[in-house]
Amino acid sequence: MELSSFFQLFGTTVVAAPALLLAVLGLPLLVGISWSERLTARWTQLAVIVGLCSSVAILLLMLSQGIRDVPVELGDWFALPKERCHFHVSIVFDRLSVPFAILTFVLVGTVGAFASRYLHRERGYHRFFLLNAMFLFGMVVASVADTIETLFLGWELVGLASALLVAYFHERTSPVMNGQWVWSVYRVADAAFLLAALLLHNLEGQGNFHLVMGKADWPVGEAILTSWQALVVGLLFLVAAAGKSALIPFSGWLPRAMEGPTPSSAIFYGALSVHLGTFLLLRIGPILKLSPLLCGIVVVLGLSTALLAAMTARVQTDVKSALAYASLTQVGIITAEIGLGFRYLALIHMIGHACLRTLQLIRAPNLLHDYRALENAMGSYLPRQPVLFKHSFSERRHLMLYRLALKRGNLDALIRMFMIRPFFAIFHGCTQLEARWVRFLSGQPLSDGNPSVDARPIEELS
Repeated sequence: MELSSFFQLFGTTVVAAPALLLAVLGLPLLVGISWSERLTARWTQLAVIVGLCSSVAILLLMLSQGIRDVPVELGDWFALPKERCHFHVSIVFDRLSVPFAILTFVLVGTVGAFASRYLHRERGYHRFFLLNAMFLFGMVVASVADTIETLFLGWELVGLASALLVAYFHERTSPVMNGQWVWSVYRVADAAFLLAALLLHNLEGQGNFHLVMGKADWPVGEAILTSWQALVVGLLFLVAAAGKSALIPFSGWLPRAMEGPTPSSAIFYGALSVHLGTFLLLRIGPILKLSPLLCGIVVVLGLSTALLAAMTARVQTDVKSALAYASLTQVGIITAEIGLGFRYLALIHMIGHACLRTLQLIRAPNLLHDYRALENAMGSYLPRQPVLFKHSFSERRHLMLYRLALKRGNLDALIRMFMIRPFFAIFHGCTQLEARWVRFLSGQPLSDGNPSVDARPIEELS
């Protein structure tokens, strides 16, 4: 067999293994059949091993042959030459996608092995592994995507699996509401992503990263856009990355995501999902290079997020929220590194941080158990350092920062004030106008004391 045939075989297997896992776990549930817990864990383990071995085989072939970029074509779904519109599906294995794909398989396999025991005899055991398979498929597709459409497919699957696992304990109200909050933030990020994709297609007639971002291997290459075009497209991608990675002003959904089970918190918000936004910024690196202003915005956004998250992590009262904001601190620093042009440093930082946070979040339940055991052995609570506030200017400033961190920067309140309430007000007004117009056309009085629209105040609706 030729070398290209091996790349085609292994590349297809990398994507096919999680896709088949999703089908094997999902299709029987549609007809009311479920595998046993052990068999479900075995299927997950088999798919992860096959995908991981294929990814490592591609890496070894690339290193042995000195190849830095391996595209695998899956063909055009449709093409409209007159409108300069192409929907091309292809995947690529390069110095960015291969490490991230290997990281995905390793961490998902580790968390799957942990969850098979942690969630033993849970009612949602099979649902967790089904959503875990969906997440694995989405992450692999997003990692190796060579077109903007393929990346968006993986992006959507990751977001859907994340929101559903936040609402994993759906018999309680709080997880469901928090899952809806996470999904709403993802919708804003997805809208920005789609607008950026449409702009790329309108400007260049295609969404192939190899052609739009320059034909050179990652991270070098020059995007075929002007500086202003790069600024507009890059800002839209930055909004999408901010929503997915919980950067300012979307950081409020991160503690809500801790409602999910510990395995999903470890793999999503400590390791992979929270880094998907920064992965997107790494992928569109050639666009960032065209606009110094855009790079500056990325740096400022990353550093401000890291500062706020570092303060917030120090005042959290539960270990999962503290680890979540500690993760966000590092994600902010990674974002700043990308804006400064240190792309290899950002990639290494991302891989190391993902492994560390996965270990810490998986260890968190035992850590609490060990903490209580140590207190029981001592016969008293562990000593805590008292906090004394005096009336000096410095202490008042520290108190102000403490309140700001405790309220998590008031980001949720700002979003409600400047995003949710205006939307509700606009749609509420449109509903009232529609009702009045219907009454006018039907010959009814415009006001009969029985309004047909919801007259609750905007504050209650939001």
